[in-house]
Amino acid sequence: MRKTVLAILAASAGLVACTRTAGPELIPAENFADTVNGSPVALYTIKGGDVTLQVTNFGARVVSIFTPDKDGNYEDIVVGYNNIKDYVTPPGERFFGACVGPVANRIGNAQFEIDGVVYRTPANDNKVNTLHGGYIGLDNVVWDVKSVTDSSIVLHYLHPDGMEGYPGNKDITMTYTVTSGSEFRIDYLATTDKKTHINISNHPFFCLRGEANGTVEDYVMSIRASHFIPIDPLSIPTGEIADVTGTPFDFRTAHTIGQMIGEENEQLRNARGYDHNWCIDRETEKEIETMCTVYDPETGRQIEVLSDQPGIQFYSGNFFDGKSCGKYGRPLGFRSSLALETQHYPDSPNQPEFPSTLVEPGQDYTQVCIYRFSAHK
Repeated sequence: MRKTVLAILAASAGLVACTRTAGPELIPAENFADTVNGSPVALYTIKGGDVTLQVTNFGARVVSIFTPDKDGNYEDIVVGYNNIKDYVTPPGERFFGACVGPVANRIGNAQFEIDGVVYRTPANDNKVNTLHGGYIGLDNVVWDVKSVTDSSIVLHYLHPDGMEGYPGNKDITMTYTVTSGSEFRIDYLATTDKKTHINISNHPFFCLRGEANGTVEDYVMSIRASHFIPIDPLSIPTGEIADVTGTPFDFRTAHTIGQMIGEENEQLRNARGYDHNWCIDRETEKEIETMCTVYDPETGRQIEVLSDQPGIQFYSGNFFDGKSCGKYGRPLGFRSSLALETQHYPDSPNQPEFPSTLVEPGQDYTQVCIYRFSAHK
């Protein structure tokens, strides 16, 4: 009898083992155990719900996000590198998974004015404009790790007065949390001792089928926005806030990204596809609201993006060319991943009609960004 019971238990265990979905294969922590500019860096793993996230304090970068597909199979759905060396000296894309700022996106002519004083920032974009904070932005510094739990990490950085031309000592705290509801939540808090512009964002490149598997043109997207920001050939806003009606920029009704990306259109031509800010049709001024959703019919994976910000930058991966590889050694091809960056509008310091990014002493800069992950049959 005892042998029979043991046999039944063994058979049951075998059945469970056969039907259990394998969990994620994490990036080894030792790949990131190093120092950068004399400060220690490491790789941290946090979990919540069905999501496992790995982050390094160099650039507060999201290194990997593992989520299940509709069949329960896990895949790393962000592009990046598998070691700290490649983030410090990137063989390809610089901004994989990074926190970007202190002013994300672009500043036209690499300068802005506050109270009659002109501040000049690095011309690291086409030798004319500033992109994502300059040569040494928030992506290129080591953040202090203030605390870590199983589901969260708190990071801190003091961006000093005058660094890359930006005024004010900007004291920045950022909290990454993976919630029980399978959300990756980012909470930003910053203060300054001088008037300055702050517009921080995050830059994960999502590939819902895993690294180098397919194109984002197959994904179905919706964006809750009736207007977007047109750009010039150097990706600087023209100052116009344009109606999306009748254009390839109308995602109010969900459709594939590829449906209109190849149309003859000056704005698509300027960015080689989508790399624009959408002006969210907000119902409130400061509450967290849904901005957009992206769904992959093949895997069933979906990302819902929520924030309290007025805009979102959607970049369709137009400048990947397959010449560099990601963390799993696969070539990163044209439009094989996308970025969804919650933010104020680009070049806001030079665009008085845009929502202001000016922060004064005594004020708090805050932002919340949530990536909510799910999978559907």
